[in-house]
Amino acid sequence: MNSKILRISLIAALAGFLFGFDTVVISGAEKKLQLLWNSTDTFHGVVVIGMALWGTVIGAILGGIPTDKIGRKNTLIWIGVLFSVSAIGSAFANDPIIFAIARFIGGLGVGASTVAAPAYISEIAPAKDRGRLVGLYQFMLVFGILLAFLSNYLLSDMGENDWRWMVGVEAFPAIIYTLFVLTVPKSPRWLLTKNRKAEAAEILTSINPELSIDELQKEMEQGQNSESKSENIFLKKYRYPLILAFLIAFFNQFSGINAFLYYAPRIFEAAGLGESTALLSSIGIGVTNLLFTLLGIFLIDRLGRKQLMYFGSFGYIISLSLVAAAFILEWEGMAVPIFLFLFIASHAIGQGAVIWVFIAEIFPNHLRGAGQSFGSSTHWVLAAIIPSLVPVLFTKIGPGPVFAFFAFMMVLQLLFVRFMMPETKGVSLEELSSKLSGKSTKN
Repeated sequence: MNSKILRISLIAALAGFLFGFDTVVISGAEKKLQLLWNSTDTFHGVVVIGMALWGTVIGAILGGIPTDKIGRKNTLIWIGVLFSVSAIGSAFANDPIIFAIARFIGGLGVGASTVAAPAYISEIAPAKDRGRLVGLYQFMLVFGILLAFLSNYLLSDMGENDWRWMVGVEAFPAIIYTLFVLTVPKSPRWLLTKNRKAEAAEILTSINPELSIDELQKEMEQGQNSESKSENIFLKKYRYPLILAFLIAFFNQFSGINAFLYYAPRIFEAAGLGESTALLSSIGIGVTNLLFTLLGIFLIDRLGRKQLMYFGSFGYIISLSLVAAAFILEWEGMAVPIFLFLFIASHAIGQGAVIWVFIAEIFPNHLRGAGQSFGSSTHWVLAAIIPSLVPVLFTKIGPGPVFAFFAFMMVLQLLFVRFMMPETKGVSLEELSSKLSGKSTKN
């Protein structure tokens, strides 16, 4: 693998680390904040927790605009600034509204990162390594999740203001990331879409001398055919990739993954574990997530995206059904944590490893930012709605029926993988664009 492209991809993928850390760090503080501010379940779920998620939705919806207009690199820099401001603001907040606003700013960074980082890495990566390199974003994401769980555990005994340290420590990696991303080059493919051929040629020679700028331009022109700058992803010929992006994001969230990550300690406590044991079990979830994500990244360019989705779907169905049964039948002991470990492993090797790679592959170059934004927006709208309802649903109907519903949705995901999802392994971005565009309109 090209060492320069690997280094550049790792730096861009650090946006995923901040995504994972920011998403999960609240899990260690959320119950303390609810007690501190005496919030109702609805206010806590919708405002204190939910504002960050709605920030993510807006970041994902609008993230395609700067990604396409000012470029992938410049957008990644602004993402680092948003994370830094959010972490510092959250740590110094003295009321739930200020805290929610600060978390909202971080959510903007999370949403935009799911658009800009995979798009950037997919455009600089050779086709044979694209799955693994874009997969670094997911690896960094779960690494951030693991360190957030670990950080919460280590900071949990620092007194009544330990929650400030939990949410504020993110400022350090956010600032480091921002400095690192200043050193990466702009995407040659993006530069060519802006008719900046000389600049694109210089960067391409530096990072991938095996590919000439004329060859890259020819590939892009063949992929675009007669496409015009006035096109958008909602044209009839792009219906198929649009449906694919929507469904993979839809099923990702209806697995219950974000609901679980946000409330992991609470779920473990509901299963009968004490607070300290629940936090330790959360660290175990983070380790499992990391190890199986590494396995998924190792396999994604070998077995393909579709095969990993099969593995994940079957694992989801089994694990979520067992979690639901454990809560409904009141099984005691370590049953629920073990089943949830299986759930996380299934997610990491399947949806976790595939989603951002797949969405980054299926749209043409000139619409990649918009397509990535659509898929990310779908993901984050549901990620905002579902976790916001968890405290109320757990109180009203209990965890068992909630997890049973998620298991049923994963049966539907299995049907999607079997009958609709194409394999994208080892195919150039331009060739994929040609194959998928207009497919839904052909006889």
